Amino acid sequence: MKETYILLYDGECGFCNFWVNWVMRNDRKGIFNFASLQGNFGQNFLTDKSLPLKRFNTLYLIEPNGEVHDKSNAVIKICRLLGSWYKLAVVFKIVPKFLRDKIYDLIAKNRRKLASGNCPLPTKEQRKMFLD
Repeated sequence: MKETYILLYDGECGFCNFWVNWVMRNDRKGIFNFASLQGNFGQNFLTDKSLPLKRFNTLYLIEPNGEVHDKSNAVIKICRLLGSWYKLAVVFKIVPKFLRDKIYDLIAKNRRKLASGNCPLPTKEQRKMFLD
């Protein structure tokens, strides 16, 4: 059975949806599933981790072994898993996490402004990768 990683994101954010679509397009191995933080799976995850249920300013990556990554660590891990030249993002690990996360937080704070307002819906095939 193929190991899958779950990417949790703000389902009401156009910027976040853009990047989810980008991951789907580049996931040649078919290892990612997706769930919005507002959905049942996302809300259960937040509850289990004692995280705020209404603040969706970060993404989370859940590994098959249950390990959870957030913010810049999640982005770097996603890039590494996608392979190809994206895995070079691991070089950013030399930057201390608190600095990487400050940049992540700045982008997250302005993500709605960064969204193009153009949020394509997933195809029928892509919807199979989404958890409720």
